Amino acid sequence: MKVRGWMPATISSVRSETPHSRVLTLHVPGWPGNEPGQHLDVRLTAEDGYQAERSYSIASSGPGEDVELGVDVVPDGEVSPYLGEIAEVGDALEVKGPLGEYFVWDAAATSPVQLIAGGSGIVPLIAMARAHRASGSTARFRLLYSVRSGPDAMYRAEVESLADPLTEVTFAYTRQGPDGWTGPVGRLTPDRIAELTWPPSADTMTFVCGPTGFVEATANALVAAGHDPARVRTERFGGS
Repeated sequence: MKVRGWMPATISSVRSETPHSRVLTLHVPGWPGNEPGQHLDVRLTAEDGYQAERSYSIASSGPGEDVELGVDVVPDGEVSPYLGEIAEVGDALEVKGPLGEYFVWDAAATSPVQLIAGGSGIVPLIAMARAHRASGSTARFRLLYSVRSGPDAMYRAEVESLADPLTEVTFAYTRQGPDGWTGPVGRLTPDRIAELTWPPSADTMTFVCGPTGFVEATANALVAAGHDPARVRTERFGGS
């Protein structure tokens, strides 16, 4: 799908997702559609002309002029505090995209897919999971979602609803498990990653998204375990 220049967008809906995140829908006239896993750039312009730009993963995919973003607030960020705490329906901004051809799931692919998310890294992966279900693909999916605690999980109810004969969903908690949780609590270790994901012999296409440190540690663990580096695709983010 062709990338266009800066396009005017209007916020059409806002939903609180966690104590520190929101889901926003943008109406973008002329939006060309996007593939599951792509991202866009957002540009804000202040009254004095100052501009700030940041990239955000897209939770929606396919045709249409409505684009869904999941935004986690980064303290002292230039864009995420506005989108995650202040923005209201009717507010205007600009977007450019869709961007990224590498971190994309193709519905025509038949190989198993391993999704691994850390925090708000779930956003492009929920787009892939939605596209998987909508396409009728018979490819097997597994999703491992690492979050600090239950209330910190974006799209939690939807993620839980993904579980079916073709899709396996597993949560990992780094600080506190929910009531009744009997599993381990702490950062994912290489051994834990190996336990909760498919082995190298499954020849999966793996997508890992989250904070830079999480993505690098997870990708390194997968490759060290024997996964083909060419089939471990990563998307990372820092401050925003």
